[in-house]
Amino acid sequence: MLQQSNLKGVAFALGGFAVFSTHDAVIKFLGADYAPFQILFFSVLLSFPFATLMLMSDKEADTLRPHHPKWVAVRTAAMVATGTSAFYAFSVLPLAQVYAFIFAAPMLITVLSIPILGERVGIHRWAAVILGLAGVMIVLRPGAEPMTVGHVAGLVAAAGGAVVSVITRKIGKQERAAVLMLYPMMANIVLMGCVLPFIYKPMPIEHVGLLAIVSLLGFSGGLCVIGAYRYGDAAIVAPMQYSQIIWGSAFGFLFFAEIPDRETGIGAAVIIGAGLYVVIRESLAGNSENTPVLRTRTRTGTATSPNIGAMLRAQTERALPGHEALAKSKHDP
Repeated sequence: MLQQSNLKGVAFALGGFAVFSTHDAVIKFLGADYAPFQILFFSVLLSFPFATLMLMSDKEADTLRPHHPKWVAVRTAAMVATGTSAFYAFSVLPLAQVYAFIFAAPMLITVLSIPILGERVGIHRWAAVILGLAGVMIVLRPGAEPMTVGHVAGLVAAAGGAVVSVITRKIGKQERAAVLMLYPMMANIVLMGCVLPFIYKPMPIEHVGLLAIVSLLGFSGGLCVIGAYRYGDAAIVAPMQYSQIIWGSAFGFLFFAEIPDRETGIGAAVIIGAGLYVVIRESLAGNSENTPVLRTRTRTGTATSPNIGAMLRAQTERALPGHEALAKSKHDP
C-alpha cells in the first residue's frame, strides 16, 4: 500500500512539474514582447479567481492579520523579488540554464537554515553545499562568458526562493494559508501596478489569453504538487523537481531553438547531484532537526502558484482526529 501511495505521489509530482515547465515556456514566449513587470502583474491579477476559490474552502477561524508581521513582510518582499527575477530570467536565458540556477536553492536553504532555524549542518551537507555552488560557477563560467542581467536574475530567484522557503518553515505553523498566499499576491499587484504605467505595452486578446493560461498553469501545478505530498513521502517526491530540466530542454529545443551547451549540462548535473545528496542526508533520522529542504513545497519562481506547504497544513488540520497526528507528521510545512 505504501509503495502504491508513493507511486501516486511520484505521478502527481511529475505531472505538476511538467505543468510548471509549460508555465515557464509560456512566460518565455511572452517575455519576447513584454516586460516581466507587465507579465507578472496580469498573471497574478488573473490568479485571484483561483485563489478565491481555494480560500473559500479554508474553514480556519482567524483574521488576515499576520501573527509574525516582520517575518511575513520579509517573506513577501522575497517572493516579489523571486517572481520578478524568475520571470525576467525565463525571458532572456535558455530554460535549462534558468533551472540550473533555481536548482541551487536547496543549498542556499541549507545555509540560511543555520541562522534562521537554528539548524546544525554537518560536514556532509556542507560538502554538498560547496559542490552545488561549484556547479553554479560551472554554469556561469566567469571570465569565459560575460555576466548578464539575466544570470544575476536567475541567482536572485534562487536566493529569494530559499529565503521564502526557510521563513515558511519557521512561521508556517502559526500563519494561515490565506496570509501566506494573499500578502505576496497583493504586494505584486501594488508594486507591479506602480511600474506598469511606465512600461505598459498594449496586448492583443490572444496574449491576454496566454496570461490567463499562465495563471491557470501556476495553480494547476501547485495542486498537483499538493496531491504529490499528500500521497508520497517527502524524500520520494522532492527529487521529482529535477525533472523540470528535461522539460525545459525539450521546450527550449522545440519552440525556442535552444540547445544547452556542455557547461550548462555539466553544471546542472553537479547541482542536481548536490541537491539530491542534501535530500538524502535530511531524510536520514538524526541528520536534520528541521528538514528545511524536504519541507520545501512551493516551487521557486512561480508567483501564481499557491503556497503548497501552507495549503497542506490547512488540509491536515481539517483531517479526522484519528488521522491528524499522522498527517501532521508527514506534511508539516
